[in-house]
Amino acid sequence: MTRAAALGVAAVLAATALTACGDDAAGTADNPYNLLQAGVLRTGTLTDAPPNVYLKDGKFTGFDNDLLTAVAAKVGLKVEFVGTDFSALLSQVNNRKFDVGSSSITITEARKKTVDFGNGYDFGHFGLDVPAGSSITGFDQLTGKRVVVVQGTVQDDYATGEGLDPVRVPDYNGAINQLKAGTADAWIAPAEIGDKSAADSSGKITVAAKLLSPAPTAYAFAKGNDKLREALDKGLDEVIADGTWSRLQAQYYPGRSIPADFKPGSGTVPVPAASATS
Repeated sequence: MTRAAALGVAAVLAATALTACGDDAAGTADNPYNLLQAGVLRTGTLTDAPPNVYLKDGKFTGFDNDLLTAVAAKVGLKVEFVGTDFSALLSQVNNRKFDVGSSSITITEARKKTVDFGNGYDFGHFGLDVPAGSSITGFDQLTGKRVVVVQGTVQDDYATGEGLDPVRVPDYNGAINQLKAGTADAWIAPAEIGDKSAADSSGKITVAAKLLSPAPTAYAFAKGNDKLREALDKGLDEVIADGTWSRLQAQYYPGRSIPADFKPGSGTVPVPAASATS
């Protein structure tokens, strides 16, 4: 190849590289939060865990999902919800099948190895649901009992840590059905979900006890996607400040008291009084 030809090839390659860099820069400008689709927050959630996350009349709703929709709107994003199993959710977020995981996910050190978490937006209790007429009245009476949990939850961690050898099911409907059928003696559940399940069971399930959960719940993000996490943390503080968080608390958890030491979001934003108006 002659020197002139070589210089010509080099010029073409350089021009191609510059064009590619320009395209990448434009892509970053159009999609600053590194989303799967620019402007759309693809969110993995559950279909069967009211009042937190569930499907109603073909629409994903619940406290967590309605809050996320409001938070995303603060940063100009539309939310697209997709149903999945909780046991798969965190790995799906980290593998970028979803931009965010929304399912009352309690922050734990073990989970931090798989995903990053935003600021906490809610607290919770463990609920102990039992079949109507059960003699079980507390968590200290579960040794030797058939205890069901949803796989991968903090309730699963708790039961395992207590040496209960729990029966693991993939979703909340599976746990509820075991109680109704009498094939489980107790279900350790997120308390709000346990309360709703008992209320909707036509008297077949009762809540025997509650235990404060050790950590707040938060949205999950793929590790390293700091721009998205920081943007939604900012949006969360904004919906706390404008009263949306308090309104949704009153709507989905009427009468539930908030622990004095729990501060949602960054903890620096005053929380307006709750109102159930929609």
